[in-house]
Amino acid sequence: MQRRKFINNLLKFSTWIGLGVFCLFIVYGYKAGLFSSTESFREFILRFGMWSGLIFVLIQIAQVIVPIIPGAVSCVAGIIIFGPWVGFLYNYIGICIGSILVFLLSKKYGKDFVKGIIGEKSYNKYIGWIDRGRKFDTMFALAIFFPVAPDDLLCYIAGLTKMKLEKFVAIILLGKPMSIALYSLGLTSIGQYLLEFIK
Repeated sequence: MQRRKFINNLLKFSTWIGLGVFCLFIVYGYKAGLFSSTESFREFILRFGMWSGLIFVLIQIAQVIVPIIPGAVSCVAGIIIFGPWVGFLYNYIGICIGSILVFLLSKKYGKDFVKGIIGEKSYNKYIGWIDRGRKFDTMFALAIFFPVAPDDLLCYIAGLTKMKLEKFVAIILLGKPMSIALYSLGLTSIGQYLLEFIK
């Protein structure tokens, strides 16, 4: 019993340390201007050479767990940095892994942990979805498939339901490609069109 308690406390401590390190990186990034433009973020990522893809995937995983950077922004950055196909793949891998980790963290640490991450206001706004019973699974799947809802927040909420991990993973793996493609390719195309229009 003591050993299990120690392991649980260690895992919880490690989780908070990891979240803290990421928050420090975000603060550093803002001060250093890494997120001020796509070009500066691109230069930062490519600075890692052959490891740039891995670093980008890790950032995508982290931005799902701590939803500070808008997912749409990082998706577009992936396309611009690595091209449409490789960028889409990196976005997909990072976001799917991050979403699954969010679900597992929520399952393990419960509502107080979720409130601490997404904030009480967001928590209160979406926790009512749980009261819809089995309809939650359908609503969640639709929200993941179509980019019309805060997916990362809903992944935290899903972890507080009775949804099984296998079902959650299936929804994420099958539903994410469409929303990522719309975010990544759609917003990139709109941005390029606007640039051409301005010129």
